[in-house]
Amino acid sequence: MKEIKSIAVLAARFSMLPGVGRKTALRYANAVIDMTDDEVDAFCAALKEVKSTVRLCEVCGNYTDGSVCELCNTRSKKQLCVVAYPKDVTAIENTGAFDGAYHVLHGTLSPMNNRTPDDLNIKSLMARLDGVEEVIVATNPDVEGEATAVYLARLIKPLGIKVTRIAQGISMGSELEYADAVTLSQALGRRTAL
Repeated sequence: MKEIKSIAVLAARFSMLPGVGRKTALRYANAVIDMTDDEVDAFCAALKEVKSTVRLCEVCGNYTDGSVCELCNTRSKKQLCVVAYPKDVTAIENTGAFDGAYHVLHGTLSPMNNRTPDDLNIKSLMARLDGVEEVIVATNPDVEGEATAVYLARLIKPLGIKVTRIAQGISMGSELEYADAVTLSQALGRRTAL
């Protein structure tokens, strides 16, 4: 059977999303075809709205629809949890186990991918450490996450700030966004000094 070009193009767009393979992308494309015109319009409007309204917090780098996110406005700055991506903030927030502030690096160190400290949100992290008593490094427990944690510890510890790493309740090589709330909560509770 000849492939219909518009379905193939839409499926290709869906397959650009993380974790979406060809079969799932085709299912999504077919689901769009089955939508009413109003549902398609609402779907498109939601995509456009999120792209036009969501930006990075000027303080921590998390997603926000203002200049500064709600967490930066309401949380104590004595504890700062450093994560790689905004999705990691969501994962930790879902545990209910942390009530401090966050800082999002937007990646981890990766020499193989030419990602250096200058490519990460580290300068603004260093600029906001005044009054911080503890920095919790909550990057993924993989080679890049560990390298980033060690690098940050070497920068921050000489300033007299306690630097800890989330405990190994999360298996090596996994990603924070897929960990369940209990595992993340235990990992935060059992963090260790770097």
